[in-house]
Amino acid sequence: MVLSDVLLAPLGLAALLLAVPIVVLYLVRPDPQERTLPTFRFLVAGERQQSSTPFLERIARSLLLALQVLVVLVLAVGLATPYVTVSERATVEETVVVLDTSASMQTEADGETRFQRAVAAARGEVTGSTSVVTTTDGGEVLLQRGTPTTARETLAGLGPTDAPGTLGGAVSQATSLAGENGRIVVLSDFAGEEWTTAITTARGRGLSVDLRQFDRGGDANVGFVDRRFTGSKVTLSVKNYGDATVTRTVRLGDAQRELQLGPDDVGSVTMPVPAGGSEARLDSDDSFPADDSVYVAAPPDAAVDVLVVTNDRNRYLTTALSVVDRVNVTVRQPPTTIQGEYDVILYSNVEPSALLPGNVESGRELVEDGGGVAVLAQDDLPQRYRDLLLVDPGETRTGATVGQTAQTQLTRGIDFQPPEEYVAGSLRSGSVQVGLSDGTPLIATDDRSGGRVMYYGYIEDRSSFKFNYQYPVFWKRAVYYLADREPLPALNHETGETVRFGNTTVEGPDGPVTGNAVTLQRAGHYRSESRQVSASLLDESESNTAVEALDRRSGTAGNLTRTERRSVPQPLTEYVALGGLVLVLAEIGYLRRRGDL
Repeated sequence: MVLSDVLLAPLGLAALLLAVPIVVLYLVRPDPQERTLPTFRFLVAGERQQSSTPFLERIARSLLLALQVLVVLVLAVGLATPYVTVSERATVEETVVVLDTSASMQTEADGETRFQRAVAAARGEVTGSTSVVTTTDGGEVLLQRGTPTTARETLAGLGPTDAPGTLGGAVSQATSLAGENGRIVVLSDFAGEEWTTAITTARGRGLSVDLRQFDRGGDANVGFVDRRFTGSKVTLSVKNYGDATVTRTVRLGDAQRELQLGPDDVGSVTMPVPAGGSEARLDSDDSFPADDSVYVAAPPDAAVDVLVVTNDRNRYLTTALSVVDRVNVTVRQPPTTIQGEYDVILYSNVEPSALLPGNVESGRELVEDGGGVAVLAQDDLPQRYRDLLLVDPGETRTGATVGQTAQTQLTRGIDFQPPEEYVAGSLRSGSVQVGLSDGTPLIATDDRSGGRVMYYGYIEDRSSFKFNYQYPVFWKRAVYYLADREPLPALNHETGETVRFGNTTVEGPDGPVTGNAVTLQRAGHYRSESRQVSASLLDESESNTAVEALDRRSGTAGNLTRTERRSVPQPLTEYVALGGLVLVLAEIGYLRRRGDL
């Protein structure tokens, strides 16, 4: 055995040379002389026999010398830094725990979920300084360099979400938090391989990264993986991840459909959407219940009642509206009284002399009650519209081109063609959605105290836009906007998305949430005073809960698990220093007992 096997700095043993002058001083010190005092004549006088080995006798009878030599010896050993070899984990004082909170961690096996097992394991990884990072929102730091007590309290308060997680982002966050000698512990089921790059980067920084996999259960999962809306119907897709053919029933409201699915098959059912909030259920009894439900949000009153006030019936407009699902169209020809309740009033090609004050007042009252009004362009726009007309009309012109189009829910994806003739004018209020090259608004909108007003600048009988296949699409969006009815795709989201509700309180699956934007981490319905949306887990990677063990994988993921366990020296300097302190105290005690102190 060489010195380097037990000492980190063998050169420190050179301090043993300090013992040489101590021993020399003891050797050259003169012997004490004995004298016979007359007052002690009763003492036996005699001359002590001289030792045949005076050198050894002097050293043997000098305990003080022995203590001082031992102090020098301990000092030299301490400077040489003795050590023992231990596992690197035993020396770690800072740990960053990365905990997977994605939906797949809800998979159950033997009465426990993967997440519960992961939390129990994480509590055992807590050290003197512990940080906690989850996979929520791409890597959320819940605790930074906390005490063991705080770390365990943080872990106890966590639960899995119903949303996909980003393990790679969480590991990257942990890498930025960890100190030079920190350790990262990742607890996950390790679905997919998007996390491998982040692990490689962390280890490239010299950090110790331990992977703890929790993959029990989930071998025969069947769940929803997609949801699509067409009109007032929803199409739900179900996938069988198991190895056997299964039969499942899907229920939504009063409707139900049966599906037979072979291994890895995907089947779809189309069902009507009930008004208000509802839930589609899959009669699946597997270890992953999170994907057995799809929540569906719809307006309480799905139908939009539209009144068209016109003197020429405008058959292009009324036909386009009549083909829109759940839009009820009524046509009235002025002069007439407006009776009944409507969500939207459209004024189109109205003769100014036939337009009654009460017809316009009905539009104003509808806007004040939260409805919508649209005025369509014509040669002689009635001045009686006043504030319902968003443009200050001028002469009729030709030859304009379409300028910039705002990318809003009303106009996105629609190719607005230049009008052959149009009413030139400037905007009175609101905002321009589609503008012409000379600054005239072609489509303009304005939100007013709960209601909405729109200007449509095409003169219908001199416009080719009415022959465009996107013409019905625009008017469907327009009446839904004016009635404040969001289309079904805008009301139904996937978990993990962020939805803006405005500065209000939103009642969600986990209780009330206050704020402008809400992240939909839990599946269910989210309701405010004026709006309701849904969130559902629709992610094939999360539903594929049959995860392969890391040590059986090939490629990058498999290589990351076959890492060498590193050992590091554990210095014993503090123990040697404690021994030196004991010797110094013993020397002081001896000097005091001998009377030198």
